[in-house]
Amino acid sequence: MKVSSISAYPVLDSRGMWTVEVSLMLQNGVRAAASAPQGKSTGAAEMRALPAAAAVKSVANIVAPRIVHKDFRNQAELDEFLVRLDGTKNRARIGANTMLAVSIAFLRAMARTKKAALWKHVRDEYGLWVDPTAKALRPRLFMNVVNGGLHAENGLHFQEYMIIPKSRTFAESVEVGAKIYHALGSALAKAKGRGAANLGDEGGFAPAFRNDLEPFLMIRAAARKMKLEKKIDLGLDAAATDIKGMSRRQLKNFYKKLIKGFKPLYIEDPFGENDFKSFAAMRAEYLGNGMGAGAPGVRSALWIAGDDLTTTNTDRMAVAQAKGSVNAVIVKPNQIGTVTEALNAVRMARAYRWAVVVSHRSGETNDDFIADFAYGVAADGLKLGAPARGERIAKYNRLLQIEREAAE
Repeated sequence: MKVSSISAYPVLDSRGMWTVEVSLMLQNGVRAAASAPQGKSTGAAEMRALPAAAAVKSVANIVAPRIVHKDFRNQAELDEFLVRLDGTKNRARIGANTMLAVSIAFLRAMARTKKAALWKHVRDEYGLWVDPTAKALRPRLFMNVVNGGLHAENGLHFQEYMIIPKSRTFAESVEVGAKIYHALGSALAKAKGRGAANLGDEGGFAPAFRNDLEPFLMIRAAARKMKLEKKIDLGLDAAATDIKGMSRRQLKNFYKKLIKGFKPLYIEDPFGENDFKSFAAMRAEYLGNGMGAGAPGVRSALWIAGDDLTTTNTDRMAVAQAKGSVNAVIVKPNQIGTVTEALNAVRMARAYRWAVVVSHRSGETNDDFIADFAYGVAADGLKLGAPARGERIAKYNRLLQIEREAAE
């Protein structure tokens, strides 16, 4: 399919920072747009994102002259062309954010050409031809209800405290999560006074806490009050690369208390972004021989996930597998630059029998692509932030719509 026109322009993300949006039209007249999210807590190995103004120029001066009127047979062909056009190891010429916006816009345009839902088109690109209503193909929602770390100025060392509903449908999961979220907000306001319900970057509550375990105590109490304690698991994104003032030994001791006291399902980035060894030691301590978690037919009591460690990069994922570092992985398309490369990361994770958790970024727009992507690849989990703030709600509402589409 030939691209007949492409343009880019700056738009604001959820933190009021400029990012890039791309509008693309195919020769058949079908048009689609996509915007790139951006993170605050970014791994050093992530591909480079250009400032919004530079990204706009990149589309006008580098991308458009080379792809307009060029014929692409499929998504992989376009994405491979973008990678070659950039020609750098870290996407410094075009920018990973620029490439992703182009890649998603083309994916959307092709789905609209086929008159297919985007998630169905993602499944075609991924090669997943199965019953879309099968229970195993519905990702669990990882709902951030307390923010800390770089996402809030409240003294918490750790970045995201999450609830993970056990519900069978998105509708039920969202209902469970929203009830606990609001109950927690009320409890925080009562316990900590006015301002306690202020929100962090991803919509989680961000008051000051006495210590790093208190958020889980209050989350569990809120769930118990709503009689939903047995309907959720707990999760933590430590984002340990950005933690100051805690040694490796202190981190290990904290996780020991956390696991003993709260039995979380999920811990993400418990150590620094290059500390494959400490990840592996934790996996061996809590999972014995390191069985997988969440991949089809495989379960464990704890998912130890890489994010800054792996950065949706198959080279780093291969190192993590060789060292036995993780049994789950975060997939963030903007970490790597194109839809095809994100799909390749999912394929590799499946081959390793890791759980796949697709994730938003702290700086989001109302673009809801990530919901279709996660459902399309049958991810085990999906991180969208709290059930609050418009840029997060757009994704939750899209999931509810997908559920209705899949049932038709």
